[in-house]
Amino acid sequence: MKDGNRALTNGGSYGSSRFSSLLASGDRDYLVSSTGAQVKVSNLDGKVLGLYFSANWYPPCRSFNKILVRTYEELQGNGSNFEVVYVSSDEDSDAFNEYCASMPWPAIPFSDLETKIALNRKFEIEGIPCLIILQPRENKDETATLHEGVEVVYRYGVDAFPFTKERLEQLKDEDREKEENQTLSTLLTNGNRDYLLSYPIPKQVPVVSLVGKTVGLYFSAKWCLPGMFTPKLIAIYDQIKQMVATKENEDFEIVFVSSDRDEDSFNSYFGSMPWLALPFGDPMIKNLAKHFDVQGIPCLIILGPNGKTVTKQGRNLINLYRENAYPFTEAKLEELVKEKEEEAKKLPTSVRHVGHRHELNLVSEGNGGGPFICCECDEQGCGWAYQCLDCGFEVHTKCVETSNHDSPFNGR
Repeated sequence: MKDGNRALTNGGSYGSSRFSSLLASGDRDYLVSSTGAQVKVSNLDGKVLGLYFSANWYPPCRSFNKILVRTYEELQGNGSNFEVVYVSSDEDSDAFNEYCASMPWPAIPFSDLETKIALNRKFEIEGIPCLIILQPRENKDETATLHEGVEVVYRYGVDAFPFTKERLEQLKDEDREKEENQTLSTLLTNGNRDYLLSYPIPKQVPVVSLVGKTVGLYFSAKWCLPGMFTPKLIAIYDQIKQMVATKENEDFEIVFVSSDRDEDSFNSYFGSMPWLALPFGDPMIKNLAKHFDVQGIPCLIILGPNGKTVTKQGRNLINLYRENAYPFTEAKLEELVKEKEEEAKKLPTSVRHVGHRHELNLVSEGNGGGPFICCECDEQGCGWAYQCLDCGFEVHTKCVETSNHDSPFNGR
């Protein structure tokens, strides 16, 4: 989450009806509900208001919409003074109506393009989903504006209400305290369970046996895409285990944190893995996802031997450095970055790729090289890459080398 202090700004005055100049037009003083009913803009006065910029056609919007609906309904249920208004980027009225039907809050009418454009410009909307939260001040004609509503709702849900600077600072302080007191026991056990599961021979492995090891928490599910990462992680896990077997006082383990929808899927997926897992449906799974702010899977969180978080970017580091990323510490990564920079000096500044018609240019993280998704292997990466400056096609440097081997394009 971006810094809450910076994100909360004075939003200025909104006239006699706090939100009329924002949400109404010359011939309209109402919003539309999902059923088509009119909702007076004046009904919103005095409320904490979320302006929800979204669209039916964009999958990340639909994913966040489910989370926002749950948060909204819980806040409505406990009497919180919170409302949302949908500002649509839908391409046609049918898509707008279908999307609105999933929303328990009102919307700017689809036909009012002028108001929607004005809101996008006023709040400088650069991408969707975006949730701008307007927080009333003591002066009834002023409001504070939180631009990072999506991140806040993802991270804290209803706990963030009323979305004030003071509340967000309190939550951040609580996060810091939790991280300082974090241990493998607090993360992986609950009142009824102090063990993990192992396969292929089902048995209970005490959580305490992981103390002193570098541990990866692997958030994934059988239905999750891209499915290529799990086989890669298995291969690299085996290589790291071989590496640490020759070192004293070092070991590495992974714990599968499942988002599978049923136990059969969990058993099938976990059965392919050589590491440990939390039991299916364990209550700690949701706690871990919230604690580490996991917004998408697969995700690999790395914990150090003391149980503290080393990095939340385990997946990217595995993709970029493979087994060499171990033990994922800042010192190790600095060493690897320097090695990559030395390697990059030996790479051609431009290449051809068998899967693309344009020339690809070598770029670094500082000028467009990452993070990116490789168009050859579909995995995330960062650092050095080859990129088409015409259309954005990008690949790992190693994928260019692999694909161009014995290719008629190679060396051109």
